[in-house]
Amino acid sequence: MAKKASAGGQPRSRYQEGVIRRYYEHRDTLMLQKLGDLVGDLYLAQGKARSCLWDRVAAALRNLSVSPERIQHLIESDDPAYLANLLQELQGRKTG
Repeated sequence: MAKKASAGGQPRSRYQEGVIRRYYEHRDTLMLQKLGDLVGDLYLAQGKARSCLWDRVAAALRNLSVSPERIQHLIESDDPAYLANLLQELQGRKTG
């Protein structure tokens, strides 16, 4: 069996391929966990740190296929409570 090449041209081992495959299989769960952590961080952050956290929130939401309009509205609101509500909604979709 031929090894697949990574972006850098180096072949990946079966173990590496498995790690990559499992990451993508569980990406939604990982993004939801990440958002949960970010909600708490946003409540405590101020200034530039808060802005950086919202950028990370936006990236995680894009990975979860949330509409760009909804992401933009959430960021403009600058309210972690709205993010917490959205997180509950997304978790409900995943389990429901």
